[in-house]
Amino acid sequence: MGESSWIRKMFEEGIELKQRYGVTNVYDFSLGNPVLEPPKKFFDSLKSLTNENTAGIHSYMQNAGFLSTRKKIASKITNESSSQLDENDVMMTCGAAGALNVILHSIIDPNDEVVVFKPFFPEYKFYIDNHGGHPVFCDFSTNFYPSLVSLRKIINKKTKALIINSPNNPTGVTYPPTLLKEISELVAEKEAQLGIEIYIISDEPYRYLEYDGVEQPFIFDIYKRGIVVSSFSKDLSLAGERVGFIATNPKIPNKRKLIDALNFSNRTLGFVNAPALGQRLIENSLDSLVDLEKYKKKRDLLFSNLVKFGYEIIKPSGAFYLFPKSPIDDIEFTKILKTEKILVVPGSGFGAPGYFRISYSVQDEVIENALSGFKKALNFVKSSR
Repeated sequence: MGESSWIRKMFEEGIELKQRYGVTNVYDFSLGNPVLEPPKKFFDSLKSLTNENTAGIHSYMQNAGFLSTRKKIASKITNESSSQLDENDVMMTCGAAGALNVILHSIIDPNDEVVVFKPFFPEYKFYIDNHGGHPVFCDFSTNFYPSLVSLRKIINKKTKALIINSPNNPTGVTYPPTLLKEISELVAEKEAQLGIEIYIISDEPYRYLEYDGVEQPFIFDIYKRGIVVSSFSKDLSLAGERVGFIATNPKIPNKRKLIDALNFSNRTLGFVNAPALGQRLIENSLDSLVDLEKYKKKRDLLFSNLVKFGYEIIKPSGAFYLFPKSPIDDIEFTKILKTEKILVVPGSGFGAPGYFRISYSVQDEVIENALSGFKKALNFVKSSR
């Protein structure tokens, strides 16, 4: 608990500030909470299900989820990838967080190591610890890309998996296909050299929130032990519904054993199955997407102004985060921003001291009204030197 997430800490502080100064006078960029409403197809599906009164829709099911839902997701991924998935390659879960815990519980033996790329989503540490594993952190190089030099050094006989998060939280950076291929080749080389099996888990809740024509391959198209984790929290704005999935490489070695383990873990961890109504709702919404252009406009508005003020930022290609360089110690600078009633999260919470995260998944007026505060905070630091 002492190492609990900085994200939630800042979010809680935001609640306190709003109570003191009023909601409209506090600019809370701390939490990656989708601000856009779900697409029309979702609400159409909701109305349809309400009127249908389908028998058995709220009953127990296979731990892997409804067959019809899994078939539709498998078909969608097959159409977008170079792999041929069927319903047996897909398992419905309680969000991406549930999916990650199910996978880690299935593959980790006590004291196994899981490689996490900095900067990272802070909960990864706790998910790995939940199941007796140890997180090992890979440094980043330019553009927040994983350092292959660092990765090569830390993979050893205890390594069981890598977690990739692209588009990345907190940076918004998408790893290019060439980098993903290099990572996969390095891991395959280490597998052969050490005589071990390593999984690459690609955590992709932001896959469809990408801008400027950026795309990335599916990990199982380039690595045999590749597993995709995703949810509908961001692309359909259904974070509170807790519906996600696991998709495994159809050609993964010992596939049947892995699938059995995932099903067993889903049940015994207490998830049992993904929410029944949630699965039905997304079936007819899979090809929908929130208004991506609105997120892009928010990104461009905030990015262009912060750069103009003098902040150093790598322009993100996905998700809804900026990760500027802090002009001073990141924790101290977040305190200065707080005096302007601006809440951001220090990069120290993501394994990247010297930066801070801004979630621009907020109303446009929050961005517009906060700009002067961002400018004042930076000018205050410059004038104090």
